[in-house]
Amino acid sequence: MLNKFKTIGEVISTEPALEKVNKMIKQSEVIEKFYDIFPELAKIAEPLKIEKKVLHIKVENAAWRSELRFQSEKVVEKINNYFGDKRINYIRLIG
Repeated sequence: MLNKFKTIGEVISTEPALEKVNKMIKQSEVIEKFYDIFPELAKIAEPLKIEKKVLHIKVENAAWRSELRFQSEKVVEKINNYFGDKRINYIRLIG
């Protein structure tokens, strides 16, 4: 009987014992792809980390922080749509 080989990605995403690893990979993808999703933010914002589906973004300028706070729901929606699943619930802006 032939066994179907699985890719490493398939194993990580489907194996219950590797759930934490899968979560870490998904979080790091958000950080890694942030500037692909938002190229216009490259000079004003820096994604730092994700904790409990909250993306922490460093923004030095108070005016830009205010604007991003105003647009936060759209930012979250755009990230989740990019990946096709709910990876972020909220963003936290740090100055």
